Amino acid sequence: MKLTTNPFRKKAGASGDGAAGGLPNPMVPQEGEMPFLDHLEELRWRIFKALGAVLVCSVACLFFAEWVIDEILLAPTRTDFFVYEVFRMDAKEIVLQNRTITGQFFAYFGTVLAVGILIAMPMVIYQFWKFIEPGLYDQEKEGLRFAAVFAAVFFALGASFGYLALMPLSLQFFAGFVISGSIINEFDIARYFSMITTTTFGAAILFELPVVVYFLAKIGAITQAWLRLARKYALIVILIIAAFLTPPDPFSQALMAGPMLLLYEGSIWLCGVVERRRAKDLAKLAAEAAKAAAARNAGPRLDQM
Repeated sequence: MKLTTNPFRKKAGASGDGAAGGLPNPMVPQEGEMPFLDHLEELRWRIFKALGAVLVCSVACLFFAEWVIDEILLAPTRTDFFVYEVFRMDAKEIVLQNRTITGQFFAYFGTVLAVGILIAMPMVIYQFWKFIEPGLYDQEKEGLRFAAVFAAVFFALGASFGYLALMPLSLQFFAGFVISGSIINEFDIARYFSMITTTTFGAAILFELPVVVYFLAKIGAITQAWLRLARKYALIVILIIAAFLTPPDPFSQALMAGPMLLLYEGSIWLCGVVERRRAKDLAKLAAEAAKAAAARNAGPRLDQM
């Protein structure tokens, strides 16, 4: 991001541009600062680049749409899906049907777009980071650069967890749930693709919990002590979320709630790390300020000597 200044801006304290006592006008960008309209222009280009990344990834998925649909999206419907072998499940073959005229059309393009968004998310996070980076101090850049990478990694982990664990187990549960032997489970493709995208993106968003906690801890909105006190309430919320996102069987709910509990405990530890670093930085600044004040007080006495 290139920092620009207004060439027509007068010096601070001049007529119309400075406040009383020569203070700079907060509405006028100072030296090295970007004007407000340039911020909007930068934001617009970052959004365009993020959307461009989504478009490129979606178009790329169109060229490999047959492979994406058959080998990735429809893989959990087959009994030879490797996840079932890992969990040693007696998997059932899933039969999909199209019951609407436009069902396959919207399922095709909708899922290709969803996969494109999923692949493009690291670039979207990168564009967001590049927008806020120039306005940060060096110490803030170090911490938030880690958070940007952290967000991309945990988004990928959450998406993988939703696709490789939650989706297959949920699908097999509903495939095996029958209320009568005369009723055959054959699922609609629109519902199936909606379920797989919702589960994958939902898990990816839930895995962003440590990143959210990191940001809130950096600005002092939450503390480690508060997170510890809220642990019992967090457990209830996690169980409720797991009940909504998984089939009503204890194994699937435990599979969802377990990683979320670990993420919460990890967030408590991460919040403590942020607090200790902030306290160390504040102590360092206080020591530097005290040293500078001592040097100023010693100055006149040295002059008198």
